[in-house]
Amino acid sequence: MKRAPKATDPSDEEIVELLWKRSETGIQCVAQKYGKLCYGLAMNLLGQREDAEECVNDVYMAVWNTIPPNSPSSLTAYVGRITRNIAINYIRRRESQRRKCGGTVLLEELAECLPDSGSFVTADDLHLKDALNDFFSLLTEEERSIFLRRYYDGETAECIAKSLGLRAGTVRVRLHRLRERLREHLIAQGISL
Repeated sequence: MKRAPKATDPSDEEIVELLWKRSETGIQCVAQKYGKLCYGLAMNLLGQREDAEECVNDVYMAVWNTIPPNSPSSLTAYVGRITRNIAINYIRRRESQRRKCGGTVLLEELAECLPDSGSFVTADDLHLKDALNDFFSLLTEEERSIFLRRYYDGETAECIAKSLGLRAGTVRVRLHRLRERLREHLIAQGISL
């Protein structure tokens, strides 16, 4: 959860401007303003404090190295996306070392629903993005919340259930059904799995 900004906190635009000027104050502001958000996302995906802390440090380095040339319109979304990408890379590294973690389970759950994608963005990737957006538009608000909280934020079924007043088993069943619906939707859209 993002903390409420203080009156003295610099705005996102000011932080980006500091980073463009290569001022270390900019990265300190990112750490102060978005550190808890980054740590929470990393912890949800990685499940280990040491890895989450290392991931957050890598996030700060990635922000420093990518602004400039990037100038994000939403620093919150930009930092969040970098955090998730770095955490997923940690998960893949762990998986290649044959260690299991919560994030690996997330990827395994979605593996049969999504096509295997390489590292390059192709026209098929753009078609997949459109198909996913179309799929999300068909879901109820609660279904969308459950799906995104599990596969985007990395929350457990128990955590989602508690916050929505449901049983964990109910959330697991809904996630299974949502994955099946996603798979069927993508096939209907002509996306080979």
